[in-house]
Amino acid sequence: MDDLEKAILISFDESGAVNSVLKEQAAAFIQQIKETPSVCSICVEKLCFSELVQVHFWCLQCLHEALRIKYSSMTPEEKSFIRKSVFSLACCEPVHASNSNSVRILEGPAFIKNKLAQVVVTLIYFEYPLSWPSVFVDFLPNLSKGAVVIDMFCRVLNVLDDELISLDYPRSGDDVALSGRIKDAMRGQCVPQIVGAWYDIVSMYRDSNPDLCSSVLDCMRRYISWIDIGLIANDAFITLLFQLMLVDGILDQLRAAAAGVVLAVVSKRMDYKSKLALLQSLQIRRVFRLVAGDSNSELVSSVASLLTGYATELLECSKRLNSEDGKGVSLELLNEVLPSVFYVMQNCEVDSAFSILQFLSVYVSTMKSLPGLTETQLLHVGQILDVIRAQIQFDPMYRGNLDSLDKIGREEEDRMVEFRKDVFVLLRNIGRVAPDLTQIFIRNSLASAVSSSEDRNAEEVEASLSLFYALGESLTDDAVRTGSGLLGELVPMLLSTTFPCHSNRLVALVYLDTITRYVKFVSENTQYIPMALRAFLDERGVHHPNVNVSRRASYQFMKVVKLLKAKLVPYIETILQSLQDTVVQFTKTGSASKELPGTEDGTHVFEAIGLLIGMEDVPPEKQSDYLSALLTPLCQQVEVALLNAKSRNPEETLAQIENIQQMITAINALSKGFSERLATASRPGIGLMFKKTLDILLQVLVVFPEIQPLRCKVTSFIHRMVDTLGNSVFPYLPKALGELLGESEPKELVGFLVLLNQLICKFGTGVGEILEVIYPVIASRTFNILPRSDIQSGPGSCPEEIRELLELQRTFLIFLHVMAMHELSSIFLSPRSSGYLDLMMQLLLYACCNHKDIVIRKACVQIFIRLISDWCPDHGKEKVPGFRSFIIEAFATNCCLYSVLDKSFEFRDANTVVLFGEIVLAQKVMYEKFGNDFLLNFVSKGFPNVHCPQNLAEQYCQKLQGNDLKALKSFYQSLIEKLRPQQNGSLVFR
Repeated sequence: MDDLEKAILISFDESGAVNSVLKEQAAAFIQQIKETPSVCSICVEKLCFSELVQVHFWCLQCLHEALRIKYSSMTPEEKSFIRKSVFSLACCEPVHASNSNSVRILEGPAFIKNKLAQVVVTLIYFEYPLSWPSVFVDFLPNLSKGAVVIDMFCRVLNVLDDELISLDYPRSGDDVALSGRIKDAMRGQCVPQIVGAWYDIVSMYRDSNPDLCSSVLDCMRRYISWIDIGLIANDAFITLLFQLMLVDGILDQLRAAAAGVVLAVVSKRMDYKSKLALLQSLQIRRVFRLVAGDSNSELVSSVASLLTGYATELLECSKRLNSEDGKGVSLELLNEVLPSVFYVMQNCEVDSAFSILQFLSVYVSTMKSLPGLTETQLLHVGQILDVIRAQIQFDPMYRGNLDSLDKIGREEEDRMVEFRKDVFVLLRNIGRVAPDLTQIFIRNSLASAVSSSEDRNAEEVEASLSLFYALGESLTDDAVRTGSGLLGELVPMLLSTTFPCHSNRLVALVYLDTITRYVKFVSENTQYIPMALRAFLDERGVHHPNVNVSRRASYQFMKVVKLLKAKLVPYIETILQSLQDTVVQFTKTGSASKELPGTEDGTHVFEAIGLLIGMEDVPPEKQSDYLSALLTPLCQQVEVALLNAKSRNPEETLAQIENIQQMITAINALSKGFSERLATASRPGIGLMFKKTLDILLQVLVVFPEIQPLRCKVTSFIHRMVDTLGNSVFPYLPKALGELLGESEPKELVGFLVLLNQLICKFGTGVGEILEVIYPVIASRTFNILPRSDIQSGPGSCPEEIRELLELQRTFLIFLHVMAMHELSSIFLSPRSSGYLDLMMQLLLYACCNHKDIVIRKACVQIFIRLISDWCPDHGKEKVPGFRSFIIEAFATNCCLYSVLDKSFEFRDANTVVLFGEIVLAQKVMYEKFGNDFLLNFVSKGFPNVHCPQNLAEQYCQKLQGNDLKALKSFYQSLIEKLRPQQNGSLVFR
């Protein structure tokens, strides 16, 4: 072993036994050898005589790199030496004719042979067909040396396909051109001989070396797409391929490889008339029986792919061929293969599951234009429905995971939900082309599921119910209401059924979802209301043992109540009795659920009850009794928690806070069923109960002033009471708003501003006195929190903090807009508020010019328009000193001119066009209020700054002074578009 071999072994060592210093020395030595002019000779020498695999790999890698990097600078002698040496190694020939004792590289491991193939292909890249035109022809005589050379030839062809020919990989334009030159040269020179060699090898070695034959066929499959199909699609070759597939006792791998070649023949691009003739000649029915074998075997998988590929091509032929004969033959062959295709889809693991779905979708789409379906087509549709049901069933092995919804169960459920999206699109299309058959299939599926044993039917029932649920998406509301087709039978059947596996979470959930989807049928056929109520209120729904199901049932029941509402009045007593234990359990201390999301926290039961008992159809006395029976225990829970708040330890306090949250959520949900008219006019006693409740809940803000979740819940209830109690909520507002204003965090302020917006929109100037007091505090806190300049995000900034600041800025601007639009702008000028006027103006100016949300920019422009109208009288003394000049000099120029000249102002965006309309309106209002003062500044000072020609400025004045706002807007847009190219980024917003 010489120094180079030692250095290579050291550099390849992964055991950790060699120290790093020695490794670095070895790497440096190897690099030094690489840079010597004779490195190629050294490598060839080592390949001939060294017996170390690591040395072989390094030498081949070195040759590969030398060819890629230095080929253009090599002498003809060097190129010839490398070519002859590498080719000799690949053909199992001695490199030096005088020495027959050289090492046989082809007897080494696969990765060495692959590396040698890569070197050969690199030579082909540079030299074929110009410098080395005979490379393939020279290889062919050497195939007679046996399996090792045949194997090497296949590896060269495979690497050639991967690296130079195949278009399955992204390639540059030059690489595509090179690929074309190589293919053209091979077609003209050696492809027929190579195909002949493939045939001879497979014929000769099929019994003695099936692995080698499999390699040859896999190699051959790659080349079919671009060689003359007649070389393969002939009696001799097709007969051989089918013999290999059909004869039992042959290695499965070889049979699968033969199927792969036939699939490549089937998929070959050609005109559809020739394609149909080819498909017809194959007599593919011969392989139908093969898919009935072990579904996990390589053979069955390959034949399955062949059949689906064959069927796909036939379907395409039937679409593309215009002649009746062509279409007829295509459909005849398709009908012949479809039963096997359907069997494959249900029983075999096929890699192309998506293409199967695509195939079925295309097949079904061909039926849409037909006046009616034939018996054969109806049979196929039924088989497709069988396929769909099989495809959407969960694997029973995940039953436990899905029921407990652990990590594995959640992942499997998510996977199936995603998969079903496309499957259900197909189902809806089937429902349109064969509605009766689809409904019959679903009825039979449900009937079969009901009668099967609990142990095996959970997945079957879930799939059948999911099909019925998905079918609803293709039905009109009228079809559901009237029970068209078999719906009149299916819905009652569903309502009356308790499946043996109803305890299963997925079955219970899809059952409830399906009833909810078809509840419009119940609305029209009221005799089924008792059955629907039982389904939601017994152990199938609200009383299901799985808490996920019972909470989901509460939500779905609430949706059903919203739809049926008045029709449920006769059943209120029954419903309340059924829900009594649920309500009692909810109001127990410590019943707050930590594991479920807030959207399904169980409070929907209270919303459903509120919707029921809040109707005016309910007698007043009963209504009061119902509401009192529900509100009293909920309020008592809150009162007890508030009384004991200070005497509890931190853990108990946390539990109490969670409990109070839940009680407030339930009260809030309950109140949604009561209208303002009922609570204030027709039945004021109801309003009185809610006022008492509001009084109690406002104490939460006093006892727990800093608990943000509680403050949010109370704020939400105040929102409800504004809608429910109307003007009678006013006495409670000072205390409520005073307590809520105690916090200055951005999130808290946002919630507070949203509440104020509701109050202003509801009561208008009626809240003026409250705002006189509150606005200065809000303005002070907001301007202390918001930065004076733009809210910056970047390195070192906290994304959550930035998001909160942006949200506060946005909500505050909306709040200012709501105030201005509801005739409350005088509050900005009050003695306590006027100190914030300048800050407000600067924020509004910046926002109307620069805010990223176009809707907010529009709102800010509208504020300015309203303030101009409110604060600038047509005649007389200026109401707000300095405001007029601010509008003329700052707002008009920056917003109405500079901001719209910016290229980011995109006229193709609909919201931006609306904003532009407001900006044009602002100019009109300014001219009407300020006359020539505005015009002089805008046209004489602003326009020259943006290089506006005099004639266009004069036209602008004429349009502005006219009465056609639409014409002014159109002209101003064209003016801006003409001025934009002249700006060169010179505009500076002031």
